[in-house]
Amino acid sequence: MKGIVFTEFVEMVESVFSPDTMDRVFDRVSLPSGGAYTSVGTYDHSEIVQLAVALSEETNTPVTDLVKAYGEHLFARFTQLYPDYFEGQNDTFAFLHHVENYIHTEVIKLYPDAEIPRFHFQTSSDSELVFDYLSTRHLGDVAEGLLRGCVSHFAENIEITAEDHSTPEMARIRFTLTRIAAQAAA
Repeated sequence: MKGIVFTEFVEMVESVFSPDTMDRVFDRVSLPSGGAYTSVGTYDHSEIVQLAVALSEETNTPVTDLVKAYGEHLFARFTQLYPDYFEGQNDTFAFLHHVENYIHTEVIKLYPDAEIPRFHFQTSSDSELVFDYLSTRHLGDVAEGLLRGCVSHFAENIEITAEDHSTPEMARIRFTLTRIAAQAAA
């Protein structure tokens, strides 16, 4: 997994909690990398799981809540770090197609060894988008957080539901995004 995922996790913990909290999280785990991450390095995805569990223990916050919040943070950072990927994108549904059809392709060109999640689109209309998130890394909560960050970025009123159809070998989360119509003033 690319180091930016780790450096942004550390950044989020330090900004939301404190640098001391991050130090205590590092003290709780034994990581092959030693917790010395660079944004362009490659690290085992199990380390992010260990860090999230340790943060949960340190803060008494459910892992799921922390990981989803991290996904939202990560999406916001992506908009700052990679603004070219967002040019010409005006809504969540179109952007998610752009991720699968363009951004993931570009990532593979830069990092041929990258193992990226895949999206299998099931249905798409103006009001609803249904797709399966597939990954061997089982980071569906991060994906849901990224989706929440995307919806927030485009300032849309979209409900996100997730159905887990995972196996031990593969995370398969079916996400349904439904646009909520604005209520007419009475």
